[in-house]
Amino acid sequence: MIKVFLGSWALLLGMLFLMLGNGIQGTLLGIRGEIEGFSTFEMSIIMSAYFGGFMGGSRLAPGMIRRVGHVRVFAALASFISAVLILYPVLPNVAAWTIGRAIIGFCFSGVYVTAESWLNNSATNETRGQTLSLYMLVQTLGIVAAQGVMALGDPSNYVLFVVSSGLVSVSFAPILLSVSPTPAFETTKPLSLVALFNISPLGCAGMFLLGGLFSAQFGMSAVYGAGLGLSLNEISIFVSSFFIGALIVQYPLGWLSDRMDRRILILAVSIIGTLGAILGMVLGGQFLTLLAASFVIGGMTNPLYSLLLAYTNDFLDHDDMAAASGGMVFISGLGAIAGPVLTGAIMARIGPPGFFLFIGTLFATLAIYAVYRMTQRAAMPIGDTDSYAPIMMSSSPVAVEVAQEVAIENAIEEDEHATAT
Repeated sequence: MIKVFLGSWALLLGMLFLMLGNGIQGTLLGIRGEIEGFSTFEMSIIMSAYFGGFMGGSRLAPGMIRRVGHVRVFAALASFISAVLILYPVLPNVAAWTIGRAIIGFCFSGVYVTAESWLNNSATNETRGQTLSLYMLVQTLGIVAAQGVMALGDPSNYVLFVVSSGLVSVSFAPILLSVSPTPAFETTKPLSLVALFNISPLGCAGMFLLGGLFSAQFGMSAVYGAGLGLSLNEISIFVSSFFIGALIVQYPLGWLSDRMDRRILILAVSIIGTLGAILGMVLGGQFLTLLAASFVIGGMTNPLYSLLLAYTNDFLDHDDMAAASGGMVFISGLGAIAGPVLTGAIMARIGPPGFFLFIGTLFATLAIYAVYRMTQRAAMPIGDTDSYAPIMMSSSPVAVEVAQEVAIENAIEEDEHATAT
């Protein structure tokens, strides 16, 4: 692991600063929107725009990189991100913030595609899994640390916006000055969505619901906290607990995933997530209970992403796994666009508890559909399933494709070991 870090530290350091900047702006807008007097539904539209832009960036960035190269795309998108972050406090209206969030989402998606292809290029077949794990760790630590930075500032002025812009600007220095060669950029032609759904209905439906779950957490948790009247420090801790839960639970669930029927694990995770949402909805007025609920929900949501990918891989040929990654990301992106809007509509009608009501409803829907799918298809033998590879939901299709490659390599190694013994 140390050798892997030394070989890619510049890229990982740049990504850490990127996640710090992105983590700050997401929480900051939720709090600042309350200060500016935006309604909950208006904030949900603003937050949803990020995921629309992100999905558009993931589709268009590869073509941009092929035309002008990694460095130019990276630098151009960086300038847009920094400019928008500084303009937020200057243009405090819903339309400007919505456009700004869409631009931010588009640019961050392109930046992730560029950085992740560089990171993948610096890894070997032997180190790709460790590199992916380090990348996921850096992403999570960046978002959690961003909440700590938030707690040190005042969201009512412009300083935190400048800090966020500065962190994003600084992040490009270690990446662009890295000695790593610029990689050739290639993407796999994706499977059609119809073919993908026919192969794994539960995987596709789960990805759509999970997109809504993640975007509600990432986009609306600060809005929920502000609406509930939490202090800045409390909101920062509350948002952090989602990602701390994801970091801690990811690997134990991954270990279980390779040793049992994944549908049963998907069902169990969905039920636990539902219970966590009920806890937050009923007892969310007590701060420690609120933290427990967010820890449980975050601990179920992010690992579920990797779990659904692994489950879908079980029904794919190795040659089709990488091709499936684009479709799975697109499906989760559709759910992510809808998530904040639906959450905001529910919160506007019944108040802050609507945040947990929406999350609980999606978890419960996934649990019910998992039970239904168990009646439609026999369980796959544990020995025939493919390996689980951890991945964050905020990653681009490039990182998801890398995760698929890691799963393929692990599966091939397991087959060779089984044959030899």
